Amino acid sequence: MSAAETLMNPAAAAPAEAAVPVANPSDPYERQAQTFPRLTDEQVARAKAFGRVEELPKGTVLFSRGDRTVDFFLLLEGDVEIYEDGPDGEPNVFTVHGKHQFTGELDLFNDRDILVGGRMGSDGRVVRMSRPQFRRLLTAEPDIAETIMRAFILRRVGLMQHAQGAVTLVASRSHAVGDGLRVQRFLSRNGYPLRVLDLEHDGAAARAVLDANGYGADDLPVVVCGPGRVLRNPTNAQLASCLGIMESIEPDAVFDVAVVGAGPSGLASAVYAASEGLSTLVLESEAPGGQAGTSSKIENYLGFPTGISGQALAGRAQVQAQKFGARIAVPRTVARLDCDRRPYALHLDDGSQVHAKAVVIATGARYRRLGQVENADRFEGGNGIHYAATAIEAGLCEREEAAVVGGGNSAGQAAVYLSRFASHVHILVRGEGLAASMSDYLVSRIEASDRITLHTHTEVAALAGERHLERVTWRNRRTGAEETRPVSNLFLMLGAVPNTDWLKDCGVALDDKGFIRVGGAGEEGDPRWEGRAPHLLETSRPGIFAVGDVRAGSVKRVASSVGEGSVVVSSVHQVLAGG
Repeated sequence: MSAAETLMNPAAAAPAEAAVPVANPSDPYERQAQTFPRLTDEQVARAKAFGRVEELPKGTVLFSRGDRTVDFFLLLEGDVEIYEDGPDGEPNVFTVHGKHQFTGELDLFNDRDILVGGRMGSDGRVVRMSRPQFRRLLTAEPDIAETIMRAFILRRVGLMQHAQGAVTLVASRSHAVGDGLRVQRFLSRNGYPLRVLDLEHDGAAARAVLDANGYGADDLPVVVCGPGRVLRNPTNAQLASCLGIMESIEPDAVFDVAVVGAGPSGLASAVYAASEGLSTLVLESEAPGGQAGTSSKIENYLGFPTGISGQALAGRAQVQAQKFGARIAVPRTVARLDCDRRPYALHLDDGSQVHAKAVVIATGARYRRLGQVENADRFEGGNGIHYAATAIEAGLCEREEAAVVGGGNSAGQAAVYLSRFASHVHILVRGEGLAASMSDYLVSRIEASDRITLHTHTEVAALAGERHLERVTWRNRRTGAEETRPVSNLFLMLGAVPNTDWLKDCGVALDDKGFIRVGGAGEEGDPRWEGRAPHLLETSRPGIFAVGDVRAGSVKRVASSVGEGSVVVSSVHQVLAGG
């Protein structure tokens, strides 16, 4: 029986006398009607008008892993096999699309390398649509678009859960831990399927991969992108280039608006700008979601009564922006903004430039580091000190004590989430308590948990360990009493430092903490303003806006960031129109 037959009918894989496996509701492959839907005859008739009908013989390759800008195929007759390359180089078919089903997943909304291959499993007829034709279909036929969008999102989740079309990471819990975590975070947050082999836990398999590629334990982490493409401790940019995540940007292109940063505010700007017909480019240095993307669950965001993880929210927003035509370039770091000419020139850290008529700065803020604590630098980079509490970090805390420093909502969400894995979680705050800085629902949950202890008037005094953090000492600032606990993972969620260093040559006005001032009057008589007043979210430079956490006086909440990101597009329109 083929892998495809097993997937389409999981019960068929088991012997007759075996128990029927229990369905996993979180597995998209268990939701066949949504993940692999069939369009109705009437929907197919409408969709045919957007492409051309082709007759294709069995074995015709429609697309291969690593291709870019592939076409969309709707099956009229026959079937299409979706496959990944097996370890022996032979195709491993893991699903089959039949009559009135369609090919594709999220990479049809961007220009990244696709993850899998597709070929005709039998003689058949298809409707082939180019990318522009596919976008017109989504715009003109909303009911079909809804079916396709849901299927694409679920298919990507399925690829990630089953490590299909995946890259292999060989890492270690005891050697070069920080870089291994960095690679894992980068791929996970960018929605890339990943197979992790831990040298200690998956010894034989991990060593086999290393030996086959001429590497050893001292070379970790090692990433196998594909046949003959192996990277030793790659940077995020090298990894993105090897896997085809990094999209090329035409050097002579001029965008209506460039959004710097893909947190909630930046993604909201991209959605509204692209949906209103503006050519939109988003530049993100790491992954969509920003600080909010690392939240385990956001429970006070409108419309999600049971909560939503920051990564899920960011992933949906990214797809929404790309559906409308926004381009999201990752990882692309803006090193400098040239404000002395229009269109504005954004200089990237790889030496290239991007030009835009308007710029929306949505670079957010980062958590503060431990200031005067000795050895803190040694444990940065994943060796015990973390600035996010996702499933990756939570896995490191299983049956161990963990500590969270900070009293805001992010710290509360982290503590509650980590308490599901750690033997105990300590929250350290310098103030009287949590009520002044944390939402009540989180305070109540922390107070009710017997696995979380709040330490008020407390600060970190010392860190100890060899390669990795092993012990944390904290001190009560009132009594001077110190306590040392076997904490190997410390989560810092302290205050906010704006990401504005790259603006120092531009002359955008900042407040005394480095946040961007908006809405103030331009210098009297300055010809750059052409006799008008700045818009509400406009900086001291015409056509340059600031939204979200990077803006001076922002509320530091996801909902307000999304609101600002959407509202600013109205002002961008007026600036582009000369107003």
